[in-house]
Amino acid sequence: MASSDEMDTSPMVSSLLSSLANYSNLPQGSKEHEEAENNEEQRKKPIKAPQMGTLMGVYLPCLQNIFGVILFLRMTWLVGIGGVLGVFTIVFMCCSTTMLTAISMSAIATNGVVPAGGSYYMISRSLGPEFGGAVGICFYLGTTFAGAMYILGCIEILLIYIVPQAAIFKLEGLEGPEAEAALLNNMRIYGTCVLTLMSIVVFVGVKYVNKLALVFLACVILSILAVYAGVIQTAIQPPDFPICILGNRTLVRKGFDVCAKTVEKENGTFTTKLWRIFCDSELLNATCDEYFMNNNVTEIQGIPGITSGILAENLFGNYMEKGMIIEKRGLPSVALQDDPFTNTNSYVLSDITTFFTLLVGIYFPSVTGIMAGSNRSGDLQDAQKSIPIGTILAITTTSLVYMSSVVLFGACIEGVVLRDKFGEAVNGNLVIGTLAWPSPWVIVIGSFFSTCGAGLQSLTGAPRLLQAISRDGIIPFLRVFGHGKANGEPTWALLLTACICEIGIIIASLDSVAPILSMFFLMCYMFVNLACAVQTLLRTPNWRPRFKFYHWALSFLGMSLCLSLMFICSWYYAIVAMGIAGCIYKYIEFCGAEKEWGDGIRGLSLSAARFALMRLEEGPPHIKNWRPQLFVLVSVDGEQNVEQPRLFSLTNQMKAGKGLTIVGTALEGTFLDNYDQAQRAEQSLRKLMETEKVKGFCKVVVSSNIRDATSHLIQATGLGGLRHNTVLVSWPPNWKQSENHQTWRNFIELVRETTTAHLALLVAKNISAYPSNGERFTEGHIDVWWIVHDGGMLMLLPFLLRQHKVWRKCKMRIFTVAQMDDNSIQMKKDLTTFLYHLRIDAAVEVVEMQESDISAYTYEKTLMMEQRSQILKQMHLTKTEREREIQSITDVSRGSIRRKNPASAAAQPSLNEEKPGVSSERSEEEVSVHLLGKNVIPSPASPVSPAGGAETPREKAHMTWTDKCDGVKDKPPGTITPGSIKDMFNMKPEWENLNQSNVRRMHTALKLNEVIVKKSKEAKLVLLNMPGPPRNRTGEENYMEFLEVLTEGLNRVLLVRGGGQEVITIYS
Repeated sequence: MASSDEMDTSPMVSSLLSSLANYSNLPQGSKEHEEAENNEEQRKKPIKAPQMGTLMGVYLPCLQNIFGVILFLRMTWLVGIGGVLGVFTIVFMCCSTTMLTAISMSAIATNGVVPAGGSYYMISRSLGPEFGGAVGICFYLGTTFAGAMYILGCIEILLIYIVPQAAIFKLEGLEGPEAEAALLNNMRIYGTCVLTLMSIVVFVGVKYVNKLALVFLACVILSILAVYAGVIQTAIQPPDFPICILGNRTLVRKGFDVCAKTVEKENGTFTTKLWRIFCDSELLNATCDEYFMNNNVTEIQGIPGITSGILAENLFGNYMEKGMIIEKRGLPSVALQDDPFTNTNSYVLSDITTFFTLLVGIYFPSVTGIMAGSNRSGDLQDAQKSIPIGTILAITTTSLVYMSSVVLFGACIEGVVLRDKFGEAVNGNLVIGTLAWPSPWVIVIGSFFSTCGAGLQSLTGAPRLLQAISRDGIIPFLRVFGHGKANGEPTWALLLTACICEIGIIIASLDSVAPILSMFFLMCYMFVNLACAVQTLLRTPNWRPRFKFYHWALSFLGMSLCLSLMFICSWYYAIVAMGIAGCIYKYIEFCGAEKEWGDGIRGLSLSAARFALMRLEEGPPHIKNWRPQLFVLVSVDGEQNVEQPRLFSLTNQMKAGKGLTIVGTALEGTFLDNYDQAQRAEQSLRKLMETEKVKGFCKVVVSSNIRDATSHLIQATGLGGLRHNTVLVSWPPNWKQSENHQTWRNFIELVRETTTAHLALLVAKNISAYPSNGERFTEGHIDVWWIVHDGGMLMLLPFLLRQHKVWRKCKMRIFTVAQMDDNSIQMKKDLTTFLYHLRIDAAVEVVEMQESDISAYTYEKTLMMEQRSQILKQMHLTKTEREREIQSITDVSRGSIRRKNPASAAAQPSLNEEKPGVSSERSEEEVSVHLLGKNVIPSPASPVSPAGGAETPREKAHMTWTDKCDGVKDKPPGTITPGSIKDMFNMKPEWENLNQSNVRRMHTALKLNEVIVKKSKEAKLVLLNMPGPPRNRTGEENYMEFLEVLTEGLNRVLLVRGGGQEVITIYS
């Protein structure tokens, strides 16, 4: 029967293999688009599996995406400004970055089937939804701004090189900022028109864009071949592009034909058009520009050719300030110091201030586009083979083209022409066009179409990427962009893309937009490298890429290069891009859908957790690092709903999200029969933890009885060093009713087990009266009744509670009980000093009680009262002694070191009888608290003989109500009298005998309760020491009655029992 059930839920092997063999995945949106466009054909013909190879599917698309507007419009200018060496360094750095990223991407892309979605899919499945969403948005923004950059390049080619007369804002007669503003406004108007037109084309029919892609690619390749042909041509016969230079200043080749001041004709000397530009008339005696009169006019060749040796001049950079005249090195120039700068329109000027990092930001977009192959992974015949080969070959090809271009441009073109961004010195020609063969128009037309095509590709790709992110559902506010037309076209995503693209168009400057998209692409590439490095280092079993030529060191190098380039390009853009990614990451973390994609970050978390747990095993935490690691024990009803929900509120208020919290509950029965109930109980715990904002884990144990289940929880919960040290439980309600007798017996067993395990115990009485997380106390007190020093928990808990907004306005008060022969005034001073050293702000009050009223508050507690008194007495020592003595008392666990020599312990003189010098030299062992066997009264005031051996932890035990003593030899100073000790320890110690001892204990409870109620009736919370339970089972009910009487009349009580170690220290 079991096997037939499994057959129903598990697929047959044959059917599994069949589904895998027939797997195909078209890019997002394309399948639905094809179905809607060709509905009739679809009914007749089955869909054929995509059959694109490496060349058509990866290599050529990558070439088309990598070669772009920067090569045609800015590469010559970059070489002129940065020099051949400087720009070669930039190109090498950027190409190395993309090559390393391609290696990492190939490893990820060949590690299983990668559906369409490109880098977003790869990163989100490798690093998780948070990183995937953040990087996906960065990649989307980069692609969108790339669209804006291509459109701006397209408009620049159109308005400057093809039809300058089409400009709406005319540039003639304008100078400086006015001319610049007119140019930018032209770009904005035309850019918006072109963006609108392209958006409509993409909206109407994407398939036309895809069909034109080959045409656009042909334009790019032809243009590049024309440049190489032109370089060869310059070696044979350089083209004729003369440049006119006045002194050493380059002149704009506009408004004159002859590069000379005067020309000699048959009947005399005549002035030229150039003369008229700089002088007020045609006459030879006209008033002319000072610089024009003092300097000669020279004509040089703009393209001297590859054999001219011009490379030596162009090796080094020539960075310029905005508005500087482009000057030819080596030519004489006579300029007066106070010569006013006139005729600015006649000279070729630098339009922006240039520096190395700016060039990096402008150049980097020309190496982006390496993801084109992985984006088409759904269309490939063998993606795992084609993506690495095609992408790496494309990057190699483009890198060689770029590097050779830098050298060839520097070797063929005159420096002033290279620095002339818009070709004003060569009749307004595109500078790279002057080098092309057979005509500059080959490059102009080719680059125009290639920029148009690249812009259309960006506007096609970006909306699909946004749609993919939206449909994953990881970013809730983007879900609307997952919808589209009936055929799956991302209409809303296209609209958003066009709006963001318009921001780039409004910026209007190609040089300003390029660094923005550089940031987003660099961040995307950085995370691709990180994803590969993380997966490689974690060695996840599923990490088995077919591409073997990768290494984590290469990925880290690529990641480091990306990060460095981000800050080299523009540190403020880098910070903004990281801020955007960080915000998206946190947004997905808090609001995004829970996705489990088997990502590497989860594996990284597991590795880090294992490492941290191994470190925690090295030893117990220092007192300074101690915090309550809570195990909250709750009970559930028959419907598996939590019966004490306010325990969760108290946990949240005590922890504030810090440290470890484990919530556990016990169910009765067998695991096989009660598995479903256990699951429901766990879901109930998780839901309540989420509601009350308790960060932690939950555990449900099923056992034959509740007692055993609770014991298993306390013993087995936690892992290694990540274990609880404190148990929080609520007081058993209605324990006096006969049907609930097992409840309070279980409670006492719980107290015993926590004591044995050296765990602190917090018992919340009247838990339903505790405040919820939404309540606020505007005033009131948290009262601590410090009857004995129990490791410092009583001091620490109110401090932790007051960190939470519920208790923040409450003030802390500490009450301590003194006997009649104690010096109450001195005790108060000592306690105030002690709290000052603990950095705890609290009011102190000493309450005096008769010795008989408190003597029965357990033998153990009396001993610990001595320890408390001893701590306070140490405050009388000198500062140096005090520092040593106080810490020796408070730092060592009260049961950590015990001696086995009772006679010497009782016979030693007290601390007060020693000389101060001797006392200051005593070791921590000697002044620590020693809880010995039954028949000894040790005291921290009495040093223990070094002859006694230290007990092992297994031999330690907390003293309980039934511990007794036969007598003492010395009176410990400042505590109870020998007569009262004898009286106290001669009485019958067992709770079960209803005799004088129980009467006295009830008297103690009543008297203490009277004092506590009198002082703390109005307190918002009262914290009390919790005595240990009786050792014999038959007296347990009297113990419960004692605690009931002790806390009667108080609204909220937290009974605290220490775990046997100090939890608070006076030192930093």
